[in-house]
Amino acid sequence: MVLYRFEGKEPKIGEGTYVSQSAEVIGDITIGKQCYIGPGAKIRGDYGSILIGNKTSIEENCVLHARPSETCKVGNMVTVGHGSILHNCTVKDYAVIGMGAIVSDYAVVGVWSVIGEGCVVKNKQVIADRKIVVGVPAKIVGEVSRDYQKLWTSYKNLYAELALRYPEKLEIVKRNKTQLNISDRKSR
Repeated sequence: MVLYRFEGKEPKIGEGTYVSQSAEVIGDITIGKQCYIGPGAKIRGDYGSILIGNKTSIEENCVLHARPSETCKVGNMVTVGHGSILHNCTVKDYAVIGMGAIVSDYAVVGVWSVIGEGCVVKNKQVIADRKIVVGVPAKIVGEVSRDYQKLWTSYKNLYAELALRYPEKLEIVKRNKTQLNISDRKSR
């Protein structure tokens, strides 16, 4: 993991949280317990701060940032899908941010709300609790059902368990120049 102190502020990482070696966590950041921070994630608390709750997954290549002297807040058991951007917003507990979605300045995503893949929640837009939104800009298309909550709770727990397994089970595989895998041989 790469943690950076910036102007005397340094990240605080909760117990059981996994931060990938290729993620960058900079400055005034607080990450709760048993979170998963995936490869390529960029979490910048350089002139603003970032607060992330417990058992939240920030998947691969996500970007989180805040405006000067302001805070980007992400609740407990939130899923932030691959390649998403959260900027100076509030994402409440259990929300699901789909892959490649953008949640912009001062937007609020409610408890158990779902932001569809590639969706844009625009500046100051408020998504009420348990709503499903899609599109650019985000428009409500449905309500989150109990069955959906049950299914996604299992996915959220899967990532929280993964955060505990990664530090012990993840290994770097080294190959020297004379070793080739099968696909390398076939391409020659």
